[in-house]
Amino acid sequence: MTKEETLTSFLIETQTRSYRLAYSVLHNREEALDAVQTAVCRALERQDSLRDPGAVKTWFTRILMNTCNDTLRQRGRVVPFPEERPELGQEDPEPADDTLAQRVNALPAEVGTVIKLRFYEELTLKEIGEVTGQNISTVKSRLYAGLRKLRVAMEGAEI
Repeated sequence: MTKEETLTSFLIETQTRSYRLAYSVLHNREEALDAVQTAVCRALERQDSLRDPGAVKTWFTRILMNTCNDTLRQRGRVVPFPEERPELGQEDPEPADDTLAQRVNALPAEVGTVIKLRFYEELTLKEIGEVTGQNISTVKSRLYAGLRKLRVAMEGAEI
Protein backbone atom coordinates (compact mmCIF):
# COMPACT_ATOMS: atom_id res chain seq x y z
CA MET A 1 0.00 0.00 0.00
CA THR A 2 1.35 3.44 -0.89
CA LYS A 3 1.90 6.21 1.66
CA GLU A 4 -1.10 8.11 0.27
CA GLU A 5 -3.38 5.06 0.53
CA THR A 6 -2.18 4.36 4.07
CA LEU A 7 -2.88 7.94 5.12
CA THR A 8 -6.29 8.05 3.45
CA SER A 9 -7.47 4.79 4.99
CA PHE A 10 -6.17 5.88 8.41
CA LEU A 11 -8.03 9.20 8.21
CA ILE A 12 -11.27 7.48 7.22
CA GLU A 13 -11.00 4.78 9.91
CA THR A 14 -10.17 7.20 12.74
CA GLN A 15 -12.44 10.14 11.99
CA THR A 16 -14.65 9.54 15.04
CA ARG A 17 -11.63 9.05 17.29
CA SER A 18 -10.03 12.21 15.93
CA TYR A 19 -13.19 14.21 16.66
CA ARG A 20 -13.35 12.77 20.18
CA LEU A 21 -9.77 13.82 20.88
CA ALA A 22 -10.32 17.32 19.48
CA TYR A 23 -13.52 17.70 21.49
CA SER A 24 -11.78 16.55 24.68
CA VAL A 25 -9.28 19.38 24.21
CA LEU A 26 -11.56 22.14 22.90
CA HIS A 27 -14.94 21.34 24.58
CA ASN A 28 -16.79 22.88 21.64
CA ARG A 29 -18.45 20.88 18.87
CA GLU A 30 -17.87 23.32 16.00
CA GLU A 31 -14.28 24.06 16.96
CA ALA A 32 -13.56 20.33 17.26
CA LEU A 33 -15.04 19.64 13.82
CA ASP A 34 -13.05 22.55 12.35
CA ALA A 35 -9.86 21.33 14.02
CA VAL A 36 -10.26 17.82 12.60
CA GLN A 37 -10.97 19.19 9.14
CA THR A 38 -7.95 21.52 9.30
CA ALA A 39 -5.72 18.71 10.58
CA VAL A 40 -6.85 16.40 7.75
CA CYS A 41 -6.09 19.12 5.19
CA ARG A 42 -2.66 19.75 6.74
CA ALA A 43 -1.92 16.02 6.78
CA LEU A 44 -2.86 15.63 3.13
CA GLU A 45 -0.80 18.69 2.17
CA ARG A 46 2.21 17.46 4.13
CA GLN A 47 2.00 13.73 3.46
CA ASP A 48 5.51 13.82 1.95
CA SER A 49 6.86 14.56 5.45
CA LEU A 50 5.53 11.20 6.69
CA ARG A 51 8.72 9.14 6.58
CA ASP A 52 7.37 5.95 8.14
CA PRO A 53 3.82 4.95 7.12
CA GLY A 54 3.72 2.77 10.25
CA ALA A 55 3.90 5.92 12.39
CA VAL A 56 0.87 7.56 10.78
CA LYS A 57 -1.11 7.48 14.05
CA THR A 58 1.51 9.43 16.00
CA TRP A 59 2.22 11.76 13.07
CA PHE A 60 -1.45 12.68 12.57
CA THR A 61 -2.16 12.96 16.31
CA ARG A 62 0.64 15.51 16.58
CA ILE A 63 -0.86 17.51 13.70
CA LEU A 64 -4.30 17.37 15.34
CA MET A 65 -2.98 18.41 18.76
CA ASN A 66 -1.07 21.32 17.21
CA THR A 67 -4.26 22.38 15.39
CA CYS A 68 -6.22 22.24 18.66
CA ASN A 69 -3.53 24.28 20.41
CA ASP A 70 -3.72 26.87 17.60
CA THR A 71 -7.48 27.09 18.17
CA LEU A 72 -7.00 27.54 21.92
CA ARG A 73 -4.50 30.34 21.30
CA GLN A 74 -6.90 32.06 18.89
CA ARG A 75 -9.76 31.62 21.32
CA GLY A 76 -7.76 33.57 23.90
CA ARG A 77 -7.75 36.55 21.53
CA VAL A 78 -11.54 36.59 21.11
CA VAL A 79 -13.71 38.23 23.78
CA PRO A 80 -17.15 36.54 23.72
CA PHE A 81 -20.33 38.30 24.74
CA PRO A 82 -21.40 37.21 28.25
CA GLU A 83 -24.70 35.73 27.04
CA GLU A 84 -23.02 33.60 24.38
CA ARG A 85 -22.82 29.95 25.21
CA PRO A 86 -22.16 27.36 22.55
CA GLU A 87 -24.94 24.86 22.05
CA LEU A 88 -24.05 21.29 22.84
CA GLY A 89 -24.99 18.58 20.39
CA GLN A 90 -26.68 15.37 21.44
CA GLU A 91 -23.41 13.50 21.09
CA ASP A 92 -21.66 16.04 23.33
CA PRO A 93 -23.58 15.99 26.60
CA GLU A 94 -22.14 18.02 29.43
CA PRO A 95 -20.76 15.69 32.06
CA ALA A 96 -22.60 15.55 35.36
CA ASP A 97 -20.93 17.04 38.42
CA ASP A 98 -18.03 15.12 39.93
CA THR A 99 -17.41 12.87 36.94
CA LEU A 100 -14.01 11.59 36.01
CA ALA A 101 -14.11 13.51 32.72
CA GLN A 102 -14.60 16.80 34.58
CA ARG A 103 -11.76 15.99 36.93
CA VAL A 104 -9.45 15.20 33.99
CA ASN A 105 -10.45 18.50 32.39
CA ALA A 106 -9.68 20.32 35.65
CA LEU A 107 -6.06 19.10 35.61
CA PRO A 108 -3.35 21.45 34.33
CA ALA A 109 -3.31 21.39 30.50
CA GLU A 110 0.01 19.58 30.08
CA VAL A 111 -1.03 16.85 32.55
CA GLY A 112 -4.55 16.51 31.14
CA THR A 113 -3.18 16.16 27.61
CA VAL A 114 -0.92 13.28 28.65
CA ILE A 115 -3.81 11.51 30.43
CA LYS A 116 -6.15 11.98 27.44
CA LEU A 117 -3.57 10.71 24.96
CA ARG A 118 -2.73 7.70 27.14
CA PHE A 119 -6.23 6.56 28.10
CA TYR A 120 -8.59 8.09 25.54
CA GLU A 121 -6.37 7.52 22.52
CA GLU A 122 -4.40 4.55 23.90
CA LEU A 123 -1.02 5.91 22.80
CA THR A 124 2.14 4.47 24.30
CA LEU A 125 4.37 6.66 26.45
CA LYS A 126 6.86 6.85 23.59
CA GLU A 127 4.13 7.95 21.15
CA ILE A 128 2.91 10.58 23.63
CA GLY A 129 6.46 11.91 23.84
CA GLU A 130 6.61 12.16 20.05
CA VAL A 131 3.21 13.87 19.84
CA THR A 132 3.93 16.40 22.59
CA GLY A 133 7.64 16.86 21.90
CA GLN A 134 8.55 15.82 25.46
CA ASN A 135 11.04 13.25 26.61
CA ILE A 136 9.66 10.04 28.02
CA SER A 137 10.65 10.91 31.62
CA THR A 138 8.55 14.07 31.47
CA VAL A 139 5.62 12.12 30.01
CA LYS A 140 5.87 9.53 32.80
CA SER A 141 6.08 12.10 35.58
CA ARG A 142 3.09 14.05 34.20
CA LEU A 143 1.07 10.86 33.75
CA TYR A 144 1.72 9.60 37.27
CA ALA A 145 1.24 13.04 38.84
CA GLY A 146 -2.10 13.35 37.05
CA LEU A 147 -3.19 9.87 38.09
CA ARG A 148 -2.23 10.63 41.68
CA LYS A 149 -4.29 13.87 41.60
CA LEU A 150 -7.25 12.02 40.09
CA ARG A 151 -7.06 9.27 42.71
CA VAL A 152 -7.03 11.83 45.53
CA ALA A 153 -9.93 13.75 43.94
CA MET A 154 -11.97 10.59 43.41
CA GLU A 155 -11.52 9.23 46.95
CA GLY A 156 -14.92 9.04 48.54
CA ALA A 157 -16.71 9.63 45.23
CA GLU A 158 -18.82 6.88 43.78
CA ILE A 159 -17.23 5.43 40.65
